[in-house]
Amino acid sequence: MSEATPEQALTATRVWVERVVIGLNLCPFAKAVQVKQRLRYVCSDARDTTRLRGHLRDELLHLQGTPMAEVETTLLVHPGVLNDFEAYNAFLDEADALLVELGLEGTLQIASFHPDYRFAGTQADDIDNATNRSPYPCLHLLREASIDIAVAAYPHAEAIYENNMRTLRALGAKGWAALQAACLREAAAAGGGKGLGMDP
Repeated sequence: MSEATPEQALTATRVWVERVVIGLNLCPFAKAVQVKQRLRYVCSDARDTTRLRGHLRDELLHLQGTPMAEVETTLLVHPGVLNDFEAYNAFLDEADALLVELGLEGTLQIASFHPDYRFAGTQADDIDNATNRSPYPCLHLLREASIDIAVAAYPHAEAIYENNMRTLRALGAKGWAALQAACLREAAAAGGGKGLGMDP
C-alpha cells in the first residue's frame, strides 16, 4: 500500500482492528480493550528509523507512565518508513534493545504487524501470515501485566494460534482478499481523522 496521510493510516488501522482482529477473533482480548477505549492509536510521521525510534521511545514511556485504566496498549503506525518487511523485521531488534535501554524489559513488550508480514518458514502467499498483516507497518506496545491478566482469564490461551490458523484457512485466499477490500471501502467511506501527525 502506498504511503498515506496520518488520518488515512489511522482510519485504516482502526477498521482493521474492528473487522479483522476483533471481527475474526484473532485476539480474544482485543474487544474489551477497544470497547473500553483503552487502545491508543498513534501515527508517526517518521521517514527514517532514527525518528521512528524516537517516537517509539516516547510512546513506550507514555504507556509506562499512564494508568492502565486510561491506556492499556498502543498501536504505533508508521506509514512513511519500513514499508519493506525485511527492513522492518531487522528494526525489531532495535525496538527490543530500546526496551532494555529504558529498563522496561519485563514490563512492556512489542508485537509486530506489517502489510507483508511473513513468518519464518512460510511462503509469501501463505494465508497463515494474515494473522500479522496490517494495512500499514505498525508496532504494538503491550503491558506484560495486561497480558498476564488476559491469559489468566482465557482458559485455553495456548490454543489461540491454532484457532487463528483454522479461521484463516477456512476463509482462504479469496475470502481474505474480499475482507481486505471491504476494509478498504469502509476506511474510505469513514474519511480521515483529525489530520494530525500524532493521534491524541
